[in-house]
Amino acid sequence: MGICTASLCCCWSALVVKKKSLEKQSSCALGRAQAARGAALSSSSAVVVLTTPQTSLVAVRCASKKSGGSTKNLGGRSPGKRYGYKKVEGAFVHAGNILATQRLIRWHPGAHVGMGRNKTLYALEDGIVRYTKEVYIPLPRSAESREVICQLPKGAILYKTFINVIPTTEVGSFKLVTML
Repeated sequence: MGICTASLCCCWSALVVKKKSLEKQSSCALGRAQAARGAALSSSSAVVVLTTPQTSLVAVRCASKKSGGSTKNLGGRSPGKRYGYKKVEGAFVHAGNILATQRLIRWHPGAHVGMGRNKTLYALEDGIVRYTKEVYIPLPRSAESREVICQLPKGAILYKTFINVIPTTEVGSFKLVTML
């Protein structure tokens, strides 16, 4: 009884091959090479031959949903914090107006200027904004003098920028209270 392995293409199959069916199998799709191998087998009545599976194109099922990315680390694509000065020199401000926002202390509060908990500078009185630079000399035994001054070149001068508000009344403003 001869079995043609062309019909068993996807799975491992065991073939029982008899001596008489080897001639019939030579015309099968496996070809003459397997028939020659079968002829060289010993004189036993039945031989078990294992064949390898033939490759076939099988569709692989992929994920049906896209994977969600991380939402914690945006990698520098986060919006800016809008730090910086908000009022320029010579601008008239009312009490409570924000003059500058900063993360580190870049501008120091001067006359009639307060500093909030997050280092925001705001006006304490109505007036005109003035920026001044003053020479800064740290105390001799402070940590700042040990760490900063030793890295500066000899003769360098340190400055601090102060934001001041000069109290004045606003000129040319229209208020309904003054009309009464």
